[in-house]
Amino acid sequence: MKGIIKKWNSISLILRIAIGLVLGALLGVLIPNVTALTVLGDVFVGALKAIAPVLVFVLVLSSVANAKGGVGKRFRTVVILYMLSTCLAAFTAVIACFAFPVTIQLTDAVDNTAPGGIGEVLGNLLTNMVQNPVTAIANGNYIGILTWAIIFGLAMKQLASDNTKKIAVDLSDVVSQAVRWIINLAPFGIFGLVFASVSTNGLEIFTEYGKLLLLLVGCMLVVALVVDPLIVFICLRRNPYPLVFKCFKESGVTAFFTRSSAANIPINMNLCEKLGLEKDFYSVSIPLGATINMDGAAITITVMALTVANTMGISVDIPTAFILAVIATLGACGASGVAGGSLLLIPMACSLFGIGNDIAMQAVAVGFIIGVVQDSLETAINSSGDVMFAATAEFMEWKKQGKEVKF
Repeated sequence: MKGIIKKWNSISLILRIAIGLVLGALLGVLIPNVTALTVLGDVFVGALKAIAPVLVFVLVLSSVANAKGGVGKRFRTVVILYMLSTCLAAFTAVIACFAFPVTIQLTDAVDNTAPGGIGEVLGNLLTNMVQNPVTAIANGNYIGILTWAIIFGLAMKQLASDNTKKIAVDLSDVVSQAVRWIINLAPFGIFGLVFASVSTNGLEIFTEYGKLLLLLVGCMLVVALVVDPLIVFICLRRNPYPLVFKCFKESGVTAFFTRSSAANIPINMNLCEKLGLEKDFYSVSIPLGATINMDGAAITITVMALTVANTMGISVDIPTAFILAVIATLGACGASGVAGGSLLLIPMACSLFGIGNDIAMQAVAVGFIIGVVQDSLETAINSSGDVMFAATAEFMEWKKQGKEVKF
């Protein structure tokens, strides 16, 4: 048995994930009624979601407490890159909606509570920052986790002894090792997730809402394969695609099937380690990116709001559409603090055109119908972008220092 396990572990993780993906798809078609296989996916995602808040807290705490300085400029750079990417994603969605206008048949409304406006979204964001730290970890509230980890880290940096700081480092190493063990089980988790998706979801979503889904997917692919690489190229002055494809391969694939940026934080941190990024930097920038780097969410909010406007026969001028893009950018950054994620921010965006909540919530229902594809791709783009821009910010500093940059 040990020999089999050793042989299995000697195979590249990406190849093992590919094997799990193919087997899951095949069995999903051949034996869709064996629902017990979906447990593998549930366990994998559950383990990632459980360990991610603890990982973020201990890593950020340890990094801040033991920081030697010199990473502040990189944090400013990565925040600018995250926000710029999200804003350009919303602008791309506006342009696409004007070029390829889509209408939908509105359905029954869903029973959810949407935020009343951008003020409420940002208010939720600020409230989450000061949530009880234990509750924040238990609920996976990453804004609160980041806030308290930084506060405790700064206090430890100022008051704690070197031995206490070393304990924080050891604790972060222990949690990181536990994460590596969980990530090593990714092929089985992906197998279960793909099986569940293939066995339960039909092809109806590709027919009734096909045009809308194509518009969303097209916008996301343009941002992922053109806009974001262009930003990386401008920053690094070199071919960005080796880095882009590496992030997609090792981060985007798992994010696509887990459909959770939070669950993918350990995957992203592991990738940052492979890229040679500084732990003090990526331990903060990756969970931060999971909160504010929301290209996919900005696209979803913008496209869905303009689609509802088209359906209702409302003429939207270009200046108003670009105001919508700005609102979508700000709203997307606060999406993690709103139950239901980006879809429940659609009514807020629709209110810009005077569209009532009852009608807008019907678009939310449509979003849930196509969510099996839309949400998966949205998460993949968001999560892979977290690593890509964190790496870009650090590589920019490497270039200034004369260090060789390798993807």
